[in-house]
Amino acid sequence: MRTRFILSETWTSLKRNGSMILSVMLVTFISFLFIGSSALMQAQITKAKGTWYDQVEVVVYFCPDGTSQAASCASGKSPSQQEIADVIDLIHEELPNDVANITYVSKQDFYNDTFLKEYPNGEYNGRTLTAADMQDSLRLKLNDPTKYQVVSEVLSGRTGIEEVVDQRQIFDPIFKVLNRATAVTAALAVVMVVVAILLTGTTIRMSAASRRNETEIMRLVGASNWTIRLPFILEGMFAALLGSLLSVGALVGIVNTFITNWLAQTVSWMPFVNQTTVLLIAPALVAGALLLSALASAVSLRRYLKA
Repeated sequence: MRTRFILSETWTSLKRNGSMILSVMLVTFISFLFIGSSALMQAQITKAKGTWYDQVEVVVYFCPDGTSQAASCASGKSPSQQEIADVIDLIHEELPNDVANITYVSKQDFYNDTFLKEYPNGEYNGRTLTAADMQDSLRLKLNDPTKYQVVSEVLSGRTGIEEVVDQRQIFDPIFKVLNRATAVTAALAVVMVVVAILLTGTTIRMSAASRRNETEIMRLVGASNWTIRLPFILEGMFAALLGSLLSVGALVGIVNTFITNWLAQTVSWMPFVNQTTVLLIAPALVAGALLLSALASAVSLRRYLKA
């Protein structure tokens, strides 16, 4: 009987305050759309890092024949095969737990497999280059890609080695841009959540004020505080539920339209979030909206419905 009464009162309140409920729903929609976008961007960064960092390598470039600005290449000659073998042995001895795999790329291999693919005629800056103009290199696969500095300290500056390059540096500018975009989105989400809390509390308080006589009568006949408050709280939660579901639907549409059917089709080298990612964060968005609405409503009602 009490449940039926609470639901009946909630429905009555929803019908009376349609415009206010709509405003709560819309501000909740916008707020949690920002929150969801921020979560998706962070998931995108994590996904990209996980894929790219597993593939990137540390590249050890040996000195080329001819002039080089590196002090370790003062001889002007590229290292011999024995000197390269000594560097490989050094890596095995001093970095056994850091380097998972070593791949040697000769000048000829780099020229055939990489340089000619980018410059089919072998011409670069007005010159026709040959394999002799290339550099020998080692490609090191690390057990932990973040341990680049350890490898660099061991190998950088050694005679015959021109440069030690961490390929992660190529992606860092991209991640910095994405992180800043995430921070901006998160800041906007915080502002909108505050607005949603204030608007929800104000709306529910106005609803309670408009029915003050009814609530006083309920109190006189012995209704408990929670029996009186619960219909108003459910009213706010219903609006928040609709708003959060709208935000989830909007995120699904955005991901499907702009990522799955566009970016993922044109930018094949980058892993993207998908509908599964949205569905994973959807329960948190809905639960968060319901919780914020319930708290905002409960706090705002204390002023008008004190025992």
